[in-house]
Amino acid sequence: MAIIGTFTASGQNFTGKINTLKLDVDIHIVATEAPSENSPDFRLMAGDVEVGAGWKRTGRDSRREYLSVKLDDPTFPHPVYASLVASDAPDVFHLIWSRPSGS
Repeated sequence: MAIIGTFTASGQNFTGKINTLKLDVDIHIVATEAPSENSPDFRLMAGDVEVGAGWKRTGRDSRREYLSVKLDDPTFPHPVYASLVASDAPDVFHLIWSRPSGS
């Protein structure tokens, strides 16, 4: 697992930055107005460009809420999946990436 981003909450939305060896980009995670059953609860935006989506989830064991996030770009060989989770600091969230087993 690796923290690839840090975000702050502002109402229902989040603002932060993703930093990896190849990415250094400001991201806004914006709540969708009326998500349907299968549509994302959030859109990830880099400026005016949508770069991903997020869905509200609850941890099986911890019962804590988090966002399941999918980032994608035509330059990526495949989508990046991560979780936006609360840190120990108030209103601070970490985007945590882990490689799926078998990859």
